[in-house]
Amino acid sequence: MTAAKVYLIGAGPGDPELITLKGRRILEQADAVLYDHLAPDALLHLAPARAERLYVGKKRSVRAFSQEEVCAMLIDRARRGLTVVRLKGGDPFLFGRGGEEAEALAAAGIPFEVVPGVTTPLGIAAYSGVPLTHREHTSAVTFVTGHAAGAIDWSRLGQAETLVIFMGLTTFAEIAGALIASGRAPHTPAMAVRWATRPDQQTLTGTLATLPALIAARGMKPPATIVVGEVVRLRERLNWYESLPLFSKRIVVTRAREQAGALAERLQALGADAIELPTIEIRPATHPGPLDRAIANLASYDWLIFTSATGVRCFVARLDRSAADWRSLRARICAIGPATRAAIEALHLKVDLMGAEYVAEGLLAAFAGHDLAGKRILLPRAAVARDLVPVELGRRGAQVEVVEAYRTAMPDDAAARAAEVFARKPDWITFTSSSTVENFVAAAGAAALEGVKVASIGPVTSQTARSLGIPVTVEAATYTIDGLVQAILQSS
Repeated sequence: MTAAKVYLIGAGPGDPELITLKGRRILEQADAVLYDHLAPDALLHLAPARAERLYVGKKRSVRAFSQEEVCAMLIDRARRGLTVVRLKGGDPFLFGRGGEEAEALAAAGIPFEVVPGVTTPLGIAAYSGVPLTHREHTSAVTFVTGHAAGAIDWSRLGQAETLVIFMGLTTFAEIAGALIASGRAPHTPAMAVRWATRPDQQTLTGTLATLPALIAARGMKPPATIVVGEVVRLRERLNWYESLPLFSKRIVVTRAREQAGALAERLQALGADAIELPTIEIRPATHPGPLDRAIANLASYDWLIFTSATGVRCFVARLDRSAADWRSLRARICAIGPATRAAIEALHLKVDLMGAEYVAEGLLAAFAGHDLAGKRILLPRAAVARDLVPVELGRRGAQVEVVEAYRTAMPDDAAARAAEVFARKPDWITFTSSSTVENFVAAAGAAALEGVKVASIGPVTSQTARSLGIPVTVEAATYTIDGLVQAILQSS
């Protein structure tokens, strides 16, 4: 079989968003991904579901496979016609053994390509506020590995203006002593950074003389990189990342997997470690017949009400499968809130009515000035939902047809995932609906939240939480994702 190709891709320093566009595109087409300990887990999800994922890295000096075995696996998979990604933390060609693997591939006649990555020192520079070069401090940078400190001629490297030491955490006391003995001033600023660019980034600053004791006292463990030089002083002014308002806070997002991204991204932009723990799963309607019949008679309705963005998407999915399209719609459209409105407007449709408060009561208040006598209203929604809207609109004279557009269920792996997430207590958990609360309690129990702050998107969700014995720390003033984030910020 004709050999395919091997791609040596730099995964970047830790933040999965720092992978290059090219690296991401190739990952999305991979048949096999061989990855290291330092490659972010989130990047593995970019590969197709069918792709093989094989851990070949090293952790605490223990290798899953020898370097020779890794090279043999790359060659074997390429010869089987697979597109192979070798995903490496940082950059493949900077202390990543990418050169050795490229040599093995070249010797075997396997086509390969190297996709650079943001190397760890550059990530540290950006996310700790320490530029590796600066016109007033340094014009030279030296990279060196410290895992075999005794094999390095520190007298030759010791006077480098900025010195970046890879894999030197456990040997730094020896390295610092050698640098000082070689003439480097003991008071030279020095810094150790672990898990650079991630929300759990740890930074220790001191001097050549003091940093070894600080590392020991803090119990800092690998992987970490050390920077020595005057540029470390700039951290006091340029440390933007660790100054973010939610830096290092572990915040659990319980929304459905396809909905979690919007909230997680907002939290991550504020420095938080957003942990996705879906407690609800969106599934198709059990009996789609009523919705299909309503769509077939779309022209007969005066109002079309959507109470969630999910309802919009599921309605459109059934509309697309039908013989009808939006040309049949003569109804005015009502949305419960801005997220639902945005989903409607994404279809190039106008929203005629939206409540001032983004709950059922707000929607009903918005209808106060409308004559509903004899009006036909279509309400596609979740299988289980509050009946306040259809009951009250019916009382006002409307003919309300409620149809199931989708249903929610607890994911099969919710209990196992909750146990994994809560093995270390998070700082916050967010609930965006009553279902997220109820399913979390069913999966993990209310007692799991002892010592965890609880953020609720609104009064209905808060009421459900309290009824299940869960104290609510903060409630969004506006019942949106942005309102939820703002509530957390004000309490942090």
